[in-house]
Amino acid sequence: MTEELTQFSTENTAATMRDVMEKIGGSESIEQPDDFDLKSAHLITVPSHRKVEDLTARYREAAEFLKPARRRGTARLDDLQSLIDWANRFKGPTSALFAKPDLNAPTITCIADYHAEGPADQDTATGDPTARHCHHRAIYNFPLSEEWKAWIGVAGQPLEKDDLGEFIEANAKDIMDPTAAILAAKESDKNQPWENRLIQTAHQIEGRYGQLTQLLQMSRQFQVYETSNLKVTSNRDTGESEIQFLNEHKGADGKPLQIPNLIIIAIPVFMGGAPYRMPVRFRYRKMGGAVRFILSIYNPEKAFEAAFKEAVAEATEKTELPIFKGEPES
Repeated sequence: MTEELTQFSTENTAATMRDVMEKIGGSESIEQPDDFDLKSAHLITVPSHRKVEDLTARYREAAEFLKPARRRGTARLDDLQSLIDWANRFKGPTSALFAKPDLNAPTITCIADYHAEGPADQDTATGDPTARHCHHRAIYNFPLSEEWKAWIGVAGQPLEKDDLGEFIEANAKDIMDPTAAILAAKESDKNQPWENRLIQTAHQIEGRYGQLTQLLQMSRQFQVYETSNLKVTSNRDTGESEIQFLNEHKGADGKPLQIPNLIIIAIPVFMGGAPYRMPVRFRYRKMGGAVRFILSIYNPEKAFEAAFKEAVAEATEKTELPIFKGEPES
């Protein structure tokens, strides 16, 4: 700096100071170098005590003003086919699918710029060659059907007689009457596979299938009468006695109640999907002077798993991408 200042004349002090200040305080336009690389830092010095300032971020921002340097963002799609089309449009050698089989919020995610296959390289000075940003994604949130949400929502809830009637009438379209083969409760090669599956379920839980008309009739006219019988047993050797009260539920005609404890519904798991035939357990509980009814799909996880597996298989087949169960790195 001293050598630069000696070039100024000292005859006119004011003029000299003006020239000096112009020299050290002036501005200069800095052009982008021809070999500029966004992967490298670009440094300049500024007049304030020759402080070093990093302009890399500003250069990158300017460079991306008209055209982004890389793809980023998350698309949220409304159907499975859109996810497949999106994946086929943007996929590359490292793209991958992630499937999350959450019973309440199932999703499939496609990451177009996922990490390349192979172990991480921690020694290369320029960075791991297999690493990617994973910023270009698409997510499909499976929409659960209204029918599925209605039957899952009522599961395990004790319903009064009127509430049961309203629910059954509102969802009567979902209930199917058992076929003759199902009522016969015998498995056979002549039966449809789904008929044998429902018969097996009934045998496992000692169930009896009922019809829609039976449910509607019970929801309108259903009374339970409870009787208690005294049972006394004695041990002649010890002289001990045991007393038991045996409770029995009877109908208005005095006969023991024989009501169906299973019904069949055919509903889709996902909106717009194929219907699945499932048994629904039908139970009642006498609570004091009132009766409460309980409906619950038997083992709904199996239907959900089958529907989700079918969708994942379709996505895998049509995109030809590897798929992982779970969520990707955030």
